Amino acid sequence: MAKNTPAPKKKQNKGSKTAKQPNISFPELSPTDAAEIELPDIQSILPLFDVALFPKMVVPLIVMQKDSVKLIDDAMAEKRVVGFVVAKKQDTPDGKYGEEDIYQVGTSAVILKVAKTPEGTQLLVQGNQRFTIKKYVQHKPYLKAEVSLVPQDEPSDDIEIKGMMSGLVNTFSRIVELSPILPKEFAAMSQTISEPGTLVDMIISTLSCPVEDKQKILETIDLHKRMKEAMRVINEQFEIVKLGDKIQRQAKGDINKSQREYFLRQQLKTIKQELGETDKENVEVDEYRTKIKEAKMTDEAKKEAERELGRLERMHPSSSEYTVSATYLDWLLSIPWHVSSKDNLNIAKAQKILNADHYGLEKAKKRIIEYLAVRKLKNDPKGPILCFVGPPGTGKTSLGRSIARALGRKFYRISLGGVRDEAEIRGHRRTYVGALPGRIIQGIRRVETNNPVFMLDEIDKIGTDFRGDPSAALLEVLDPEQNQNFSDHYLDVHFDLSKVMFITTANVLETIPPALKDRMETIRLSGYMLEEKLKIADRYLIPRQRNENGLEKEQIRFTPASIKRIINSYTHEAGLRNLEREIAAVCRGVATKIATKVSTDETILLSSVYDYLGPIKYTPELAKKSLVPGVCTGLAWTESGGDILFIEAIKMKGSNKLQLTGKLGEVMKESANSALSFVRAKATLFNIDESLFEKHDIHIHVPAGATPKDGPSAGVTILTALVSLLTEKNIPHDLAMSGEITLRGQVLSVGGIKEKVLAAYRAGIKKIILPKDNQKDMEDIPKKIQDSIQFHFVEEMMQVLALALQVKHTEP
Repeated sequence: MAKNTPAPKKKQNKGSKTAKQPNISFPELSPTDAAEIELPDIQSILPLFDVALFPKMVVPLIVMQKDSVKLIDDAMAEKRVVGFVVAKKQDTPDGKYGEEDIYQVGTSAVILKVAKTPEGTQLLVQGNQRFTIKKYVQHKPYLKAEVSLVPQDEPSDDIEIKGMMSGLVNTFSRIVELSPILPKEFAAMSQTISEPGTLVDMIISTLSCPVEDKQKILETIDLHKRMKEAMRVINEQFEIVKLGDKIQRQAKGDINKSQREYFLRQQLKTIKQELGETDKENVEVDEYRTKIKEAKMTDEAKKEAERELGRLERMHPSSSEYTVSATYLDWLLSIPWHVSSKDNLNIAKAQKILNADHYGLEKAKKRIIEYLAVRKLKNDPKGPILCFVGPPGTGKTSLGRSIARALGRKFYRISLGGVRDEAEIRGHRRTYVGALPGRIIQGIRRVETNNPVFMLDEIDKIGTDFRGDPSAALLEVLDPEQNQNFSDHYLDVHFDLSKVMFITTANVLETIPPALKDRMETIRLSGYMLEEKLKIADRYLIPRQRNENGLEKEQIRFTPASIKRIINSYTHEAGLRNLEREIAAVCRGVATKIATKVSTDETILLSSVYDYLGPIKYTPELAKKSLVPGVCTGLAWTESGGDILFIEAIKMKGSNKLQLTGKLGEVMKESANSALSFVRAKATLFNIDESLFEKHDIHIHVPAGATPKDGPSAGVTILTALVSLLTEKNIPHDLAMSGEITLRGQVLSVGGIKEKVLAAYRAGIKKIILPKDNQKDMEDIPKKIQDSIQFHFVEEMMQVLALALQVKHTEP
C-alpha cells in the first residue's frame, strides 16, 4: 500500500541503533529513460489511497507494508515497472487488498528513484500509460495481473477540444491565483501543454479534488468525455476555492489582530524575563481563561468575564485593581448559573417529613403539598413567595427548614432584622473599596445550586435611612415576573431567581410596605393551645433538651401534670420558646443531680416543679379580677400573639374631665372619647343622671402601663366599662369582648380574631362577644375551643350591653 505523503523527518534517538543506520538508495533513473522502457503485459499491482497516478505525472510515494516493500524490491530487480491502482477503501480487516478492493483501471509507472529509510521505502515514480486489468495471475505475497494497455491519445485539431482546452487553462489559472497552496508556476506550465489528454491529466492530478473524481477521469478513455468531466470538476473546484478565498479575506482582519496581539504578548513576556520579573500572572490568567471555557455560564456572564479577563491581563499583579478584577472573576465563576438540585416529587414522603418535623400548622403544610403537586404536573413552574406571619416561637423558621428537607433542596436563611442598607440586598458597585455582592447572591453561591429554599427572616423589621430602602430592593427579588432577570450591583449581569423558593417570616404585616406585601402569599401561624403545647413538648422539646443536656430517656421523665404546670404558671406566650427554656432548666437541674451522684434518675411531678423552677411567674388574670363595677375584660392582639386586658373606669368629683392612662395610643384615646360621647348621648336610656357628668371626672386606665397599647378594637370594652361604672352593675368575670365602635353605636369588625380567642381560652374565658362581621373568622378556630366557649356576634352596642349588663334593648 502506498500513499502520497512527504517522507517523515528522521528522529534522533540516542541509544537506538536503527536511528544510526544509513539510508539505502538505488541508482536513479531519468524521466527520459523511464519513458522508453517497454511495459510488460503482466505487472505487479500496488494499491494507492488518497491519490491517483496519471500518465506523464511524477509523484512521490512512501511504502511501509512488508508485502508492498517486497513488491518494490522485485520490481527494481527487473524493469522497475509497477501498476498503480486506486483502492476503493483505505483500510481492510487484515491489511491486505484483494481483487474486489481496487478499481480495474490504473496507470503503469516506472520507478525513478528509491530510498530506504527506517521510516519506510520512499519512491519517486513517473506515470507512463493507462491500463485495464484483464485478470489476476498472483495474489500472494502481492497482486500480479495481466493488463491491457490503453493507447495514447492522438493529436487532435478539433475546434471543440481546443475550446475546452482554453477553458481548462483559464479556469486553472484563476484557481492557482486564488489558492494559497498551488505554486504560481503551475499556471504557466499549463499554458505550454499542447496535448489535450496530457493537459487534463496534469490539471486533475494537481487539484485537491476527491480521489473518486480523479479515478472517474482516469477511467474515461474517450477524450471528449474526459475533457467534459474535467470541466465539471475544475469548475466545482473553482467555486470552492473562490468561496474559501472570500472567507479567508473576511477573517484576515481578525487573524491579523490576533497575530498582532500574540506577538505583542510574546515581546512583553521577553521584556519581563529580561527584567527578572516572574510570569506568575500569566499562569493565573491562563487558569482563569480555562475556567471560563469550562464554566457553564450564561452568554451575558461569559462575555463580561472575558472582558474583565482582558483587563486583568493588562494589569500588573501588584496593582490594587488586579485584586479587584481577580475577585470579581472568582465570584462570576463560583456562582451556580445552571446547577440545580433535583426536587423530591414524592408527595407522600414530603407529607411524612412535614408531619414528623412539626405538629399542627396545617395551612402551611397544605400549601407546600399543593406546590409539590403543581411541580409534579408542570415542569419548572415559578417558585412561590410565601410569607409566614405569626407570634415568635410558633415555628416559622424551622418550618422553612422542613420545607427544604421535604423538597430535597438546599436551605439558606438571611436575617433581615435591622437591615437598613439597600446594598445588603443588591450588593455594592465595584467602584467602592471592599465591594461585595448582596446577601442574595452570596447565599446562592454558598448553597451551590440555583433553586434553594431561601428564607428571608424578620422581613417586617427592615429599616430605612439615608443608605436606601432595602424593602424597595426586595420588590424585584420577590416578584416572580421580574426576578428571572435579577441584577446585582456588584456582578452587573442578570441572574435567574425564578427557580428559588422564597419564604419570608414576619411577626406583623402592618410594618411591611404594601407593594412588598402584595408580592407575597400570606400564611398565618397562630399561637398554640394548651393541648398542642403538651403534645409538642412531649414529642419535640423534651427529647431535644434531654439530648442537649446529656440525659438518657430513663434518667428523666415528665408527667403530663408537671408539663401543664410549666405551661400555665411559668410561661405566658403564644409560641414555645420560653417553654423550651423552662424544660431546659429542669433538665439542667436533673443533670446536676446525676453528675453529683445525688440521684440516678428523676421523675418530674407536679409538686417537684417548684424545686427546679422556683415560684410561679404568671398567675391567671381572672384570679386577680374582682367583681366591681367599671371593670371589663377585653381582647388584644400583640406581636407575641393574643392577650387579655382589663379596662378599669372610676368616677370622682370634678368638672366633666376625661383622664386616660396606661400608655395608650392616639387611636385608643379616640375610641375612649367616642365611647364617652355615646354614653352621654344615651344617658336617659341607661337611667343615668345627666348631671352626673357635670359634677364628676372619669378616669380610664388600662393596666400594664409600661406596655404601649393602641388600636380601635378596645372601643366596645371601654364603652361597656363606662356603662358598668355609671349604672353600678357588675360584668361577669368570664366574659370578654372585642370590637370597634362608632358614635351611632355600631360595632365594626376587627383583626386578629384567632389570636384573641386563643388568649381567651388560655385565660379561662367562657363567653366572648365579637362583631357580626367577624363570624367568618370562626373557620380558623379549632373545634375544641368553639365547643368550650360561647360566642355572641353583635352588630350594635345595645346588644353588647344587653349581654354584659342586662340593659334592655329598647328606646324610651
